[in-house]
Amino acid sequence: MLDHLGIQVRDLDANAAFYDTVLATLGVRRMLEYPQAIGYGSDRPDFWLSPADGEEAGHESHIAFTAVDRASVRAFHDAAVGAGAQVLHSPRAWPEYHPNYYGAFVRDPDGNNVEAVCHAPE
Repeated sequence: MLDHLGIQVRDLDANAAFYDTVLATLGVRRMLEYPQAIGYGSDRPDFWLSPADGEEAGHESHIAFTAVDRASVRAFHDAAVGAGAQVLHSPRAWPEYHPNYYGAFVRDPDGNNVEAVCHAPE
């Protein structure tokens, strides 16, 4: 359904460092960089960061990235913790979503709720 997603952040450099670190655990890398935008992806840039206009705090976004396995969810969590992220939920199963839902949730430097999720069984 979605072709790509872009979010605006107050501190582009801090968020770029965070996403460089945590997305690498999911096989995603910085693919394109312009003065006012950074694109991440594995085969094409489909997640974008750009600076927010003004000083106002934005609204929290929830962004869930696909992980190929549960080990990748744990690696994402560990990388986020190492990058100083606030942990919202450590890696665990979420059977209330569906029997194989396994995810970890953290906050990026702008306060967005960022998740890595695997839908495959152990």
